[in-house]
Amino acid sequence: MKSYWFDNEVGDQREDHDSGQSVDTDYLSKLGVLYHQCPSIQAVDAIALERCYKNRDEIIVSPEKMGSAYEEKVKLFFNEHLHEDEEIRYILDGEGFFDVRGVDDEWVRIHLGKGDLIILPAGIYHRFTTDSKNYIKAMRLFKDEPKWTPLNRAPELDGNPARKGYLRRN
Repeated sequence: MKSYWFDNEVGDQREDHDSGQSVDTDYLSKLGVLYHQCPSIQAVDAIALERCYKNRDEIIVSPEKMGSAYEEKVKLFFNEHLHEDEEIRYILDGEGFFDVRGVDDEWVRIHLGKGDLIILPAGIYHRFTTDSKNYIKAMRLFKDEPKWTPLNRAPELDGNPARKGYLRRN
């Protein structure tokens, strides 16, 4: 895992966009973003048990797996959004980026690879993309039935209970 301020330069979202200014895990924690290096599925299982996660699935994001829908899906994942539930992703293979909004609404880019696990709090604005290799395999963990409902950023989300809860905590 490597985290840094996004450079905001024009270019392909799958490029590094590394400003050269790193962001440490303490800052991520202040945002409610938690990181774990999990060398085994047993480590993931322990986190899932501790956080009461009962279900999981796997997703492969790649042109080979998704065919002609790949580019459209990657653009969809890159739309700034929030979820009303905590989001946990464990990277099984490949690499990708989660961008999260910092305290002053600036982007922090988090580069994840195999063995990295990230927990995003409910209500945080974020987005996702593969890196320039166009391949990632991730495990998605869920407390109940698998659910992935993005709410794209809009002024009316300021009143969303998950967003309000996030802002109160952070």
